Amino acid sequence: MTDTKNGITYADAGVDIDAGNALVDRIKPAAKRTNRPGVLSGLGGFGALFDLKAAGYDDPVLVAATDGVGTKLRIAIDTGHVEGVGIDLVAMCVNDLVCQGAEPLFFLDYFATGKLETEQAARVIEGIAEGCVRSGAALIGGETAEMPGMYEGGDFDLAGFAVGAMERGATLPDGVVAGDVLLGLASDGVHSNGYSLVRKLVQVSGLSWDADCPWASEGTLGAHLLTPTRLYVRSALAAIRAGGVHALAHITGGGLTENLPRVLPEWLGAQVDLDGWTLPGVFRWLGETGGMAEAEMLKTFNCGIGMILVVDAGTAESLITLLEAGGETVTRLGEVVEGAGVRYTGTLA
Repeated sequence: MTDTKNGITYADAGVDIDAGNALVDRIKPAAKRTNRPGVLSGLGGFGALFDLKAAGYDDPVLVAATDGVGTKLRIAIDTGHVEGVGIDLVAMCVNDLVCQGAEPLFFLDYFATGKLETEQAARVIEGIAEGCVRSGAALIGGETAEMPGMYEGGDFDLAGFAVGAMERGATLPDGVVAGDVLLGLASDGVHSNGYSLVRKLVQVSGLSWDADCPWASEGTLGAHLLTPTRLYVRSALAAIRAGGVHALAHITGGGLTENLPRVLPEWLGAQVDLDGWTLPGVFRWLGETGGMAEAEMLKTFNCGIGMILVVDAGTAESLITLLEAGGETVTRLGEVVEGAGVRYTGTLA
């Protein structure tokens, strides 16, 4: 190496290490809120340690899931309301984990941006911590990548990684039979799938993100579309532990039509009564704005049902009581039947 110095620094290339360090310091209290039994080390090291025995497991099987938030991020970035997408990120991962019968244990995030804005990033990661608190998972690590030239302006991307566990032999789905009852848990809106179509429909409508929300008495269109994905972990685990749950289906991309068959044996299908619940206003507005067919709605959006439990008919009523006591709105959707696929009666209304 020569003694010639031109004074150029990493910051001159667009990467601010000091901003990254400031972010880590800012989010440490948020991460600390998520501590739970089993955490041995968290933020700051090259890796994070977790003790399964300390978490209460004797013969555990690990389950892992990863996901993102998709183009819902575009609305968050354009409106500046970024807090909720952290909750979305956690929910998309841990709601999948619980469908396997697993308890989420810890979570790691990946935040990538062109220029690190500490305040913006901190609000996102504090939302991630809030999602972890609500689902009982520890935020034990992550990565913040500042990549000038890859992302323009204030754009950023998110990915999440969740690890959970169950005792060996407790994997779901298990024991699904014809006659099992389908219990639908209400969603909190569109959640985090279908937003490329949502954004297209908003464009068709001619409305801006700060326009009055067409289906609500107050609030803006953008704010309502950014309602975070509902976390079903605690209520779903309570139902699993109570007994009688044979399968769970997280209703994400593909809607009811494609997600419910994923947890059923290939020779069984589902009979779903669309008259069993009222289509939330956001979906009615989206459908009317785009002139969408009912079948397209059902294979694109959750249509108001964010999680489905497949349960033994004899335990259905007691599980409904338990789930409602845990804050869920429960709909008896129908039942498992012979023959593959989802068959609908009634209409979305």
